[in-house]
Amino acid sequence: MKIPMETKMVLVVREELGLSPGKAAVQVAHAAVMLTLEGKAKGDKMVEKWLAEGQRKVALKAWSLAEMEELRRKALSLGLRALYVEDAGLTEVPAGTKTVLGIGPSTSREVDKVTGELSLL
Repeated sequence: MKIPMETKMVLVVREELGLSPGKAAVQVAHAAVMLTLEGKAKGDKMVEKWLAEGQRKVALKAWSLAEMEELRRKALSLGLRALYVEDAGLTEVPAGTKTVLGIGPSTSREVDKVTGELSLL
């Protein structure tokens, strides 16, 4: 029996930084873990639904920090969880650099209102 995937999490990578594929993957993983732990700590039922459906995640790209900030504001205005990953500065970018914006998990319909026009990473 196939479980329908009605929920998703979106991870938006800041393209202007030119992160290596490995660095981008690790930053995306940080965002996914952070969103999941925060949602579970707050008792968010959407996290439980997302976990039960198979944890659908989509990696997208934004071209600048300004674009990511606009996405974050829109997500928060819709009541979605949205957070930044800030790098520790040990490898490719300076400490505190915002590398990824994580949004969700929530219904695909709600998340797409924020990120539906972005390109895949």
